[in-house]
Amino acid sequence: MQDWLTMTAADLGRGIGSGDIDPIALTETYLAAIDAHPMTPRIYARVTHDRARVEAKAASARAKSGHRLGPLDGVPISWKDLFDTAGIVTEAGTKLLEGRVPTEDAEVLKAATAAGLVCLGKTHMSEIAFSGLGLNPIMGTPPCINDKDAVPGGSSSGAAASVAFGLAAAGIGSDTGGSVRIPSAWNDLVGLKTTHGRLSVDGVVALCETFDTVGPLCRSVEDAGLLLAALEGTKPADLAETSLKGIRLAILDTLTLDEVRNEPLTAFHAAVEKLKAAGADIIHFEMPDMHDAYAQSFTLFAADAYGHWKDRVEAAPEKMFPQILERVRGGQTIMAADYVASWIKMRTYRKTYADLTAGFDAVIMPTAPIMPPNVDRLMTEDAYYKSENLLALRNTRIGNLMGLAGLSLPTGTPSCGILFNGSPDSEEKLLRIGMAAAKALA
Repeated sequence: MQDWLTMTAADLGRGIGSGDIDPIALTETYLAAIDAHPMTPRIYARVTHDRARVEAKAASARAKSGHRLGPLDGVPISWKDLFDTAGIVTEAGTKLLEGRVPTEDAEVLKAATAAGLVCLGKTHMSEIAFSGLGLNPIMGTPPCINDKDAVPGGSSSGAAASVAFGLAAAGIGSDTGGSVRIPSAWNDLVGLKTTHGRLSVDGVVALCETFDTVGPLCRSVEDAGLLLAALEGTKPADLAETSLKGIRLAILDTLTLDEVRNEPLTAFHAAVEKLKAAGADIIHFEMPDMHDAYAQSFTLFAADAYGHWKDRVEAAPEKMFPQILERVRGGQTIMAADYVASWIKMRTYRKTYADLTAGFDAVIMPTAPIMPPNVDRLMTEDAYYKSENLLALRNTRIGNLMGLAGLSLPTGTPSCGILFNGSPDSEEKLLRIGMAAAKALA
């Protein structure tokens, strides 16, 4: 049974389908592991024992009667604490929403439940999802699987830790600037950033509505494909017989390799060689406009975030972690005209990027330019917090700015991921490339 805690969601689903795994026993195994684990208070904001047991019982009955709802029916997963759960506190990692109890589930949670997935609970996150580090001294900072003194990446920090520490078969998170992909990379998981607008954000506490996306953090590319289908109620991508032969991958030399630390840079170059050996053609290209495109980040993200949060923030600023308070207040002085002008520029840059990458199947880069930063230094050194947070988000944010789909894979070097960016709404193609790439990197 203990092997169940490390199996992929897909393999657990197959075990349920074959009759070798009972969803009730599986859920009780996960709940027992959660209840016994010393890190649980830092990973889960709350565990939904009653809901999980009710859902597992129903999944067990369906499995026995031969009426399973899908390939993941009966598989237990975690949810980031910004997805509304009916009758269950949802606080988005902040005291500003302390005690908030939604009356209904988020749309993606409804879809997942309709596919038979079991909700284990709500995981800790960066406050209001506004950090790539995962540090939350107010509500809880989850651990990093590879360094007990480091942050796990954010903002879907607890989602990643729940999977990495064997306390969920997969986790559902959100990604506005890298919040699925960074914690996936730092905890050696697969993370899928979906195209903005593909998955519903109804019932998801907003950070930046124009960039917020929903995505899974999991143990395999197959899991990512199955979870994407469950979250939107569609048929999973066909991931059979994938290959990198004839696949054209591009490396964006502009910005993405600047200031990359030794470990992730070495891991990236080693991964590139493995992809080449598996048959991929890899070409380098430049996009000089990317520097100015990236410079629009502050205006676009800060204005959007402050627009959503200003009333709550200004009503009780003392409740916030000062680093997040300062960051969200950065939107106070942005003029509406400047915000509109930045979006005008961004639409032009997106077209330029699309034209430059039209001949490639995906663009690759290190997921994060840095390794997981030290918790104590982040808490005591203001400049360190700011520099590490901005650099952590640098590469992933390109995908958000350009409106792309993205898939982060482990490279085999602890806490070092490789990011595959695909064109908007190319998730199925990206998953097929990722399936082949994962085999090459293993």
